[in-house]
Amino acid sequence: MKSTSLGDLAQSFMLQRRSVALRQDLTRLTDELSSGKVADVRQVLSGNHNYLTGLERSLEVLQGYSVATTEAEYLTGAMQDSLERVQDSGSQLGIDLLLASGGPLGVVSGNQAENAMSQLEGIINALNDDIAGRSLFAGTATDGAPLPDAQTLVGLVRTAIAGQPTPADALAAAETWFNNPAGFDALAYSGSTTALAPFALSDTERVSLDIRADNDALKDLLKHVTVAALGDDPALGFDVEEQAELYGLTGIGLQSNQDQLTSLRASIGFVQERIEMIAARNQAEETSMEFARNALLAADPFETATELESVQFHLQSLYSVTVRSSQLNLVNFL
Repeated sequence: MKSTSLGDLAQSFMLQRRSVALRQDLTRLTDELSSGKVADVRQVLSGNHNYLTGLERSLEVLQGYSVATTEAEYLTGAMQDSLERVQDSGSQLGIDLLLASGGPLGVVSGNQAENAMSQLEGIINALNDDIAGRSLFAGTATDGAPLPDAQTLVGLVRTAIAGQPTPADALAAAETWFNNPAGFDALAYSGSTTALAPFALSDTERVSLDIRADNDALKDLLKHVTVAALGDDPALGFDVEEQAELYGLTGIGLQSNQDQLTSLRASIGFVQERIEMIAARNQAEETSMEFARNALLAADPFETATELESVQFHLQSLYSVTVRSSQLNLVNFL
């Protein structure tokens, strides 16, 4: 009977090849055990990548929506904060002007025209706010402030109402100027009349933020504050009693304006609520898809650990055989 044996060189090559294969398996199983995912995706999917590709594409789309959602949340939050400052300024000034007009509590001390000018500067600064260089209340003209500084606005209104015989006439002339397209909209407002494009937060959900500094509620606020700032201006020529009357009219107007501002802020609050709901739904969908992808590509930790232990045992056995084979020689055999 013939026996077949391997030469020393062939046997060395065979042991090396087996060693390389075992070490590759060891590396693969170690990676799978540490990452929890299979290394050979093609084998797991049997060559059909359609389902996995669809999941990964959907996850990428949802991540894009997540960026848009974060931007929308940031923008609406900044707008809400700015309008809160505007409303608080208008409310406090309205109370001060009503007290200055004379009433049950008497006339308050201090120059109410200066007070109104100070509040006007704060209101304009709030409406000219921007985030990351993007103006909040200028529509699509996000590269610049929508309103001029307080001194410029006061100068424009002074020209429009100068020479009016009574405080009521002065306030009416100011209202005409603010409502006239050739007045405030053309001379003071430098933003765009086009609203920002809606934010796409999902395949079917869009939210719009059409609040600009030329909004009627904001123009009404600016009108009363600006006229109050001109209360003691020589161009109007009002005496103390007429100034008190003017402060009373503008104070009542500012208090009446509070409902409009509240409605404006409520509309932003509604948008914020929608954004939160859409964000939560997108997050739930993203979590579900990630779970499906992980389940598809997950490596069984128990099976992987068992196979890893088996490979380690075979590799150690191979090393032992290799060492013993290298120690064989004719002298030891004889």
